[in-house]
Amino acid sequence: MKGISAKPTRALNIGSLVNAADNSGARIVKIVSIKHGKTRKGRQGYAKLADWVKVSVRKGNPKMKGEVFDAVVVRQRRIWRRNSGERVAFTDNAVALLKDLKGNPKGTQIKGPIAREVQERWKEVAKIASIVV
Repeated sequence: MKGISAKPTRALNIGSLVNAADNSGARIVKIVSIKHGKTRKGRQGYAKLADWVKVSVRKGNPKMKGEVFDAVVVRQRRIWRRNSGERVAFTDNAVALLKDLKGNPKGTQIKGPIAREVQERWKEVAKIASIVV
């Protein structure tokens, strides 16, 4: 996975309930695992901004409920620091669902802003976002 130009802090644990920011049909999803996460042996994994995670749909379209998808973390409430020195945080935690391993999004639009760090790593996801902060 490509690096990003900020140092995001640990924000989401396995089992966290987050919003689905796209129009794929899911509303609330649960983080099941973190792909390519780096942590110490024996420590529970954590997700941060622009990370690739596996999620299970908890609320939303009845046909999607219980299904597992890949997703990208597009917003986090925890403050992180950019290389310019500014500190950034959003009002909620949100993910965008992916339909394949190449990073193509399942939905056709993302509601709300996404972080610039997501745009650096996931270009296809940033294309359907309404605003990049």
